[in-house]
Amino acid sequence: MKSLDGASKKAASTEVKIEEKIDFSKVEIEPLFADFVDFETFSKSDFRAVKVKDCVAVPKSKKLLQFTLDDGTGTDRTILSGIHEYYEPEELVGKTLLAITNLPPRAMMGIDSCGMLISAVHSEEGAEKLNLIMLDNRIPAGAKMY
Repeated sequence: MKSLDGASKKAASTEVKIEEKIDFSKVEIEPLFADFVDFETFSKSDFRAVKVKDCVAVPKSKKLLQFTLDDGTGTDRTILSGIHEYYEPEELVGKTLLAITNLPPRAMMGIDSCGMLISAVHSEEGAEKLNLIMLDNRIPAGAKMY
């Protein structure tokens, strides 16, 4: 019996990825803010690429996930995010996300959260939808976003 390895490799390499069609006709987004923020204030925000080293559900919380992140400093950063409704912890390990890293620590469920993960939020047919901003995994931990 002949091996199909060569044929299956060729078939796999010629596969065409079909892009999923997304219907945005039922999507609602929040209006833009009318107030301006000056450039100096905005430039104080430190947006960084962070790599998810670990992610677990926070005990006794229905919403919170606790992230252990590599932010490029050599010291793990903990950020809590109320996104468990949208993501399971194990699917986020290894992802590269966008975070604001210079917010003051905020205690939630007795754990200090040192930053905020950035997400896109919209409503669809009356239900809130959330997508974490995921970056290309080739971007190193700690890379500054402008």
